[in-house]
Order: sequence, then structure tokens, then C-alpha cells
Amino acid sequence: MSEQVVPAVDNRATRAGYSSGQVATGPSIGPFTRRIPHLSSRQAHSMHDAVICEPVRTPVGGFGGVFKDVPVTTLAGTVVRGLVERTGIAATDVDDVIFGQGYANGEAAAIGRIAALDAGLDVSVPGIQLDRRCGSGLQAIIYAAMQVQTGMSDLVIAGGAESMSGTEFYSTDMRWGTKRPSVEFHDRLAKPRTNSGGVNFPVEGGMIETAENLRREYSITRDEQDRYAVRSHERAVHAQDSGYFDDETIPVSVPGRRGEQTVVTQDEHPRRGIQLSDLAALRPIRGRVDPEATVTAGNACGQNDAGAAAIVTTAANAERLGLRPFAKLVSWGVAGVEPNRMGIGPVPAVAKALSRVDLSLDDIDLIEVNEAFAAQVLACAKAWGLSAQDIEERFNVNGSGISLGHPVGATGGRILANLLRELDRRQARYGIETMCIGGGQGIAAVFENLRR
Repeated sequence: MSEQVVPAVDNRATRAGYSSGQVATGPSIGPFTRRIPHLSSRQAHSMHDAVICEPVRTPVGGFGGVFKDVPVTTLAGTVVRGLVERTGIAATDVDDVIFGQGYANGEAAAIGRIAALDAGLDVSVPGIQLDRRCGSGLQAIIYAAMQVQTGMSDLVIAGGAESMSGTEFYSTDMRWGTKRPSVEFHDRLAKPRTNSGGVNFPVEGGMIETAENLRREYSITRDEQDRYAVRSHERAVHAQDSGYFDDETIPVSVPGRRGEQTVVTQDEHPRRGIQLSDLAALRPIRGRVDPEATVTAGNACGQNDAGAAAIVTTAANAERLGLRPFAKLVSWGVAGVEPNRMGIGPVPAVAKALSRVDLSLDDIDLIEVNEAFAAQVLACAKAWGLSAQDIEERFNVNGSGISLGHPVGATGGRILANLLRELDRRQARYGIETMCIGGGQGIAAVFENLRR
């Protein structure tokens, strides 16, 4: 495997994936030069293309909303069952099920395996669970692609699931009893947001602190954040009304109090008719400790519930099974940044993914950046040097985490399902999906439309 030396990515670079020899100035994200592996032509020709078929997802439920009492295993099993029924593949066609989940516990161990069994696949189909926090669902797709590209698997179902509504409080004091008069319980949702930087890089204010750090570094105003959040909701509502999400959505049947079944078909999180004044009235979450704080519940992502899945296979196997691929995985990249600036992680991750295939953001028709926070997304857009026209025409065109929600383990699959269909609708060539990751990481993947 040959290697290409690229400059350390700068956090104010005008383009992630800038052309060879173009070096940006300013504070550096990484302290050293990275070596980016490139496949030799012989290696590339010995590997299979990994294609994505029928990416689907459940509706996204609000926090404590329609899926409050639906176990994460039900969301996972439902989306896998829906995918299998839609495509007509048999259990014997599936070599593995890879699922991401950010808030796993003993209620759903190795959720990929449980999803396979609950979906009705044969006991011979294995499954696995992985966790790269917010990037888990996309990482599952990438790992599936690697298994297919190397010939270790012919067909993998990959995706993720999360029930943030069902994530529990827990205690580490009770296994051997306690002499204290009380037992301390931790919120499994909140705890990783402060300790995901390990002992050396604690972030006491959690993910909100990281967003405020980027807001300060990139001089992003409260008004800019709120306007972006309104735009996200408006785009999501327009996409709902236009039926853009219909084909990608697998309905979920939810039991009522009297035993009746309600079929959920639409996302719960988008706010129809939202006004800038509505968001301007909200108080900053860290206002008591930071008088300049700007991040509110209105310009941040939601905590949500959903499942997502796709088939990853070879082009030849897809043809044999009567599947029509949406796209192929062209390249991908992961990167680390300071945990207290985790939201800038997409910048070096995108640079890696693009440099490996000699592309730049100018070549990308659709850019999907998970909206953890408006401040974080706008910081990435500034680092990439995106124009107002870029943001209007090819950036999160149907909304994202602020409007559609962020069911952590399922987000990568949710974004993929819409990105590939939007490429098809526009007859565009390249799309990129990227997201920041708690603990200071970024992940990105480039896809090429095969339906042009």
C-alpha cells in the first residue's frame, strides 16, 4: 500500500480536501503531518466495489414521544424486517448484521444479533454491535463495506438503532452493597458527554460546552444559530410535505394503552411553522456559567429514537438478487480532534476521505453534516469556506439533526437513506456524509450515485 503525505488539516482551511500543495494558515488541528494510505492500482483492482442497496429507516421519534415505550430492539428488528421484506432477500443471503448503538446496556446486548433474530432471520445469521458514538451508524456501513470489499462477506445488513427515551439511570455502587446512606445514580445519556475525553481531556460542560467553544472561536452569533435552526426545520417540513421521506421510511406499529395499534409513519421532531422569535425567546443552556452563552434547546439537536438499515454487497451479487444499488462507497475517513472542540471533527475527516480519491468539496454535489448544534455546523461551514449559495443549494438540503433529530446509533443510517435518494432525485454524482463525535472525533464517507 502506497502512502501520500498531506499537510496537517487546519481548522480554518478554506477547503477540506484542498488540492495538493495548498497549505492553509492558522491554528492547527493536528500537531504532526499525517500519512494517508492510498491503494495501489493492483490492490484496488483486487478488491470489490461495495454498493449500497435500499437504505431505510424508521420514523424518528421525539424524546419521550411516540416511541417512549418501544424497546430499542423493536426498532432494530422492525427496520431489518422491513428491509428484508422490501428486498425479498433470504436468510441464506445474509452473512452478517452490523449495528451501531451509542447507549447500549444489558437489555440489548450485541444488538446486531438481536435485530437479526427479532427480524425473523435464521439462527445461522450472526450479528455484532459497535460504538463510535454519533458516528456509529455510518461506521457500521463502512465496516460492512470493508467485509464486502475484501471478499470476506457477500452481503451484510448494516445500520444502527437507539432509544434515547429508554436509556436508563444506573448505579455502580450496588454490586457488592454499600455502607453509605444513599446510592448514587448516573444518567447514561449525560455521563458519556462529560467523560468521553478520558481522564486527560475531561469536558465538564459536556457537548454544549464544545459547541460554545466553537461559537467563540469562529465568531458565530446567536442570531446566526437561530436562523440556521429555523432553516433546518423549514427544510425538513418541506421534505415531509413533498414526500421525500416516504420511500425511505419503514412504519412502526406502536401498541396503545387499550391494546390498539397505532402505525407511526412520520418523523415527530420537525416543528411546523417555527418562527425566529420562538427560538430567540429561549434561554441559553449554559447561561448561568457563561454570560456569553448562545446554545439553546432550539438551536441544538434533539435526543431521539429510531432504527436504520441498508444492504451492503457487491454489484454482481446485487444483480443476482435482483437488487438495484443506489450508490457505491468511494472513500471514507475518521479523525481525532481535541475533545473540547469535538464539533470540528468533520473537517479533518472529510479532508482524509476526499484526499484519498483526489476529490475536493467542489466536486461534491450534496453535503450532509449531522447537525449536533447550529454553532458546530456553521463552524464547519466556515472552516470549509462554503458560500451562502453552497449552503442554500447543497448543504443539509432536507434538514438534519436540529429538525429531524439525532438518534445517535441510527443517525448515520438515517442520513444515508435520504442522501442517496436525494442524489437520485437530482441525478447528481457525489454525496458526502459526515458528523462530529463526542470525545473529539469526526467521520466522513463519500458515495457515488449509481442511478445516473
